[in-house]
Amino acid sequence: MSEFSKEDMERKVTLEVGDKAPNFEALNQDGVKVALKDFIGKNVVLYFYPKDNTPGCTTEACEFSANYDDFIANDTVIIGVSPDSVKSHVNFIAKQNLKHILLSDEDKQISKLYGVWQVKKNYGKEYLGIVRTTFIIGKDGKILKVYKSVKAKDHAAKVLADLAK
Repeated sequence: MSEFSKEDMERKVTLEVGDKAPNFEALNQDGVKVALKDFIGKNVVLYFYPKDNTPGCTTEACEFSANYDDFIANDTVIIGVSPDSVKSHVNFIAKQNLKHILLSDEDKQISKLYGVWQVKKNYGKEYLGIVRTTFIIGKDGKILKVYKSVKAKDHAAKVLADLAK
């Protein structure tokens, strides 16, 4: 018998290209409420990552930040989401010199809404966590692309190339 609920065990990314991206609201690194609807008229790269200041997450965040100006030139906002606190995001941004928005999803509501808060396995242990996933959301609020089980290295460049198409 699993220690996880049926809902936890069955959660997966079900959003697809063409679906309306679910709206959300959360605090950014400055403690300001940010909602997806704030960015209608711009493309949004919404990427979910497990934890600030860990190797893969740092690689991914730094690559998005390194390409920040190219994303802006493509009329695109970058938003990273993790279950870390606002304070953790402040430290992560300062330490890594990040340029983009990070949202705190401590209650995992956004992660659950997008289906990325899932049962994971590592070294035979099961636990709940974020499955690294990225969504490109178009200017009309519809999903243009979904990247599931992302590998952090070179991911930002792939997303940028897809946006430029």
